[in-house]
Amino acid sequence: MTPPPFHRVRWTSALALAALGAGTVRARRRLRAIPVLPAPPSAADGLPRAAGWRLLTARGVEVNPATFLAACAHADREGLRVLDLLPADLAAERVLGLLRLVDPAGYREDRLAEGRGAGYAVLVAEEVLARAGVDLGGTGLGGTGLGGTGLGGTGLGPSGPGANGAEPGRAELLWPCPEGSGLEAAGREPADLLALTRRLKEYAADSTGLAIAPALSVGRVGDPVGAVRAAELRAQGLPPGVLAAAQLAGLGLLAGLAGRQGRWGAAAAGLYWLQPYLVLGGPGASLRPADLPGATAARPARSLGAAVRTAAAVLRTPADADADSESGADTDTARAAAYRAELAFGTDRFLEPRRTSCPWCGSRELFVRVRVPDLLQGKPGRFTLEQCADCRHVFQNPRLTLDGLEFYYRDFYDGRGGEGAGTVFGRLGDSYRKRAEMLRPHTADAPASWLDVGTGHGHFCNAARAVWPDTRFDGLDMGDGVGEAERRGWVETGFQGQFPEFAEKLAGRYEVVSMYHYLEHTRDPLTELDTAAAVLAPGGFLAIELPDPESRMARLLGSAWLPWFQPQHQHLIPASNLREALADRGFTVLAEEHGAAHQGNDFFGAVALTTTRLAPDPDRPWAPPATRRGRALAHAVRAAALPCFAGAAALDALRTTMARRTDGGNAYRLLARRDDRLPTAVGEDR
Repeated sequence: MTPPPFHRVRWTSALALAALGAGTVRARRRLRAIPVLPAPPSAADGLPRAAGWRLLTARGVEVNPATFLAACAHADREGLRVLDLLPADLAAERVLGLLRLVDPAGYREDRLAEGRGAGYAVLVAEEVLARAGVDLGGTGLGGTGLGGTGLGGTGLGPSGPGANGAEPGRAELLWPCPEGSGLEAAGREPADLLALTRRLKEYAADSTGLAIAPALSVGRVGDPVGAVRAAELRAQGLPPGVLAAAQLAGLGLLAGLAGRQGRWGAAAAGLYWLQPYLVLGGPGASLRPADLPGATAARPARSLGAAVRTAAAVLRTPADADADSESGADTDTARAAAYRAELAFGTDRFLEPRRTSCPWCGSRELFVRVRVPDLLQGKPGRFTLEQCADCRHVFQNPRLTLDGLEFYYRDFYDGRGGEGAGTVFGRLGDSYRKRAEMLRPHTADAPASWLDVGTGHGHFCNAARAVWPDTRFDGLDMGDGVGEAERRGWVETGFQGQFPEFAEKLAGRYEVVSMYHYLEHTRDPLTELDTAAAVLAPGGFLAIELPDPESRMARLLGSAWLPWFQPQHQHLIPASNLREALADRGFTVLAEEHGAAHQGNDFFGAVALTTTRLAPDPDRPWAPPATRRGRALAHAVRAAALPCFAGAAALDALRTTMARRTDGGNAYRLLARRDDRLPTAVGEDR
């Protein structure tokens, strides 16, 4: 009997081999997409002035004047305001890590992409530094919001303002560079520059790029290990503990395949071993890592050592990167003291008396839908969502007081949790663009004005500019982030406060008002709709997106369904109720989408909430001080959850495909047009 084809194939090894091969090809393609600075000009060419630029370097990195001018010329030619320079001899693993994070072909156009770089030298326009609140005092760079990093900064000009006729605050370069010019200004560690580059991309959303500097060298700088590597990962917004665990799991898998699955397993392990040379070696390579032979020959051992040391460093130190600095430690201590003082009075005072009727239709036929603790941050308290048996409206009962809202929102979207929230929102670019494109079939011209309510830090407005580049985007939010959005240029004007407070001031001003995952956070959604009707011009559009409480996954996952989002979500509104409320206010619903609005996080979110429930963040300031045992237990639970996260991601991908085909997901969005007749006045009885 003839054996079936591929009967000797070890499929686990084959899949690993395919994944590694695809990663190698992708890395080579991305490397080729990084531009190379032209050869530095010679003195005979007549070196021009380079005004308005600053070159910031890490400790020990020396940039010659010609490379600086070549970088300035490249940035001007390409319309860039931030340019990260990759040394030609950048360490192999650093290059591979960067290529995993960045697709250079789309990096600049992706307005929400996080700023990435090598961490050694970055060219920045002075106006970007000013908008970002980065203070260039003398030759040191201290960034507000960066903990006073002290990064070395240089305008690469002669000492003292106005030397040789240069304007104060402007950069000028002479050849040869005179001593004392600041060209070799001492910097800080690469982690500081990585964090700064990430921040600067927010202020130059579509004008940040990468380039290889052939004349820039860092020598044989070894791969970061232990606490240094952990700090660099945190600076890039990456969780060092999770990545170290994943790296150890991957190495263990490859070792097992090589030992148990014959030549297929050996091929997979061998491809991993040779990957640095396959990506970076060969003639004509644009980068020439000084450590390439050693990085290739000893890759398994080096990777194992780096993962073990990083994991050990994470176990020894708090997860909060700010704890590494004295000012950060003081902030954490003060934050913990403030929480202890508030919690001494208990959490019952944060809840209003329970209501006995539905806030949407007035029915008294209520039943409990779910009871759940705070699984988002692990703050004390337990919360109940009740559902109306008549209109199916779901609402928090008893609901939080205003003080309770402040307490449970604190350190989630800003403060301690601001960076993580920004990272999550920054990865929703496709969703933001699809929301903006929903308007296209219903208008011939681009809207002149658009107000995004509940804009946060303005992520939607920033992404939507790629769809409607001629539209003026304004944002409104309760938090301080809306002011930051204005400084970044993500919104033209940021309004801070409650939306109904602006009903009179903004009456009839906007052609589009959007409320994406906003109404569920409000105390009175009907008043919010009244305000939207007042703010819109006749014929204007109202776009709304909400979690769908009638989703099948809400029943399947119970309290682990992420969109319950307790204690922040106050109301979850069925689509039929929202359509009726819009009609009462003079709106005509033009489009309704369910599958297209689905957010692919049902299973992943359930695993995340369950993991948080089992192992809350040991360093959370509203809990007793963390112990080494508690921290180790939390890291162990998170490491054990990694396979669950991988399985959940696969299930979510399948679920998303089904939701798109059946038009039934965990969220829905509506687009409505305001009729010409005047809407009901805000607050008027209906």
